[in-house]
Amino acid sequence: MNSGSTTRKQRANGVESRRRILDAAVEIAGERGYEGTSIAAVSAKCGLPASSIYWHFKDKDDLIAAVIERSFETWLTAVELPGEDTGTPLERVLVMAANIANSLVDAPDFLRLGLMLALERRPTEPRGRTVFLQVREISRQRIAEVAATLFPDLGAKDVETLTAYAVAGADGLFVHREINGDSVDLVAMFELHARLVHDAAVRMAGTASTAEGNQG
Repeated sequence: MNSGSTTRKQRANGVESRRRILDAAVEIAGERGYEGTSIAAVSAKCGLPASSIYWHFKDKDDLIAAVIERSFETWLTAVELPGEDTGTPLERVLVMAANIANSLVDAPDFLRLGLMLALERRPTEPRGRTVFLQVREISRQRIAEVAATLFPDLGAKDVETLTAYAVAGADGLFVHREINGDSVDLVAMFELHARLVHDAAVRMAGTASTAEGNQG
């Protein structure tokens, strides 16, 4: 076997090992939270020695940050406004809301772990918390762009208010499902939330247009 084939095989093995480690960390963190997650537990779950985990990740915090980053990348694809051929602004928002809800049902790790870390206060901030706040800001910006695209009459302050309300409502619905379990239809709840946000945006845009007309 030549050196090129050996290198490719080693790289593939490394990618697979990293995936196994992250999958195990997701499962353990989902059951035990940040505090209950340990390198030893992840090692036992994935079947790889602790030395392999430390080869990929500096420590537990680095591992948790990687879990959040990976699941965020998957989740972010759902925060995409469908094209205009999909239908009216409301129909497009409803499709987007359903996609987000389904992604949170399938892969809740990003938000579950992130909210746990965001609500904690420690003398030294975990890297996982820093990463979550960074990627959360990306989400907020994406939603603000959607609001500005659908409702160009909204001013920057109104877009900011609407985005904050949309994100806070989504957080609340997710926590509600975490507490009450599968009896909560997250897709239906997100679609209701999307309707309310859409209606609020229509009213805000109408108010802005009326104010401009009066000034004129």
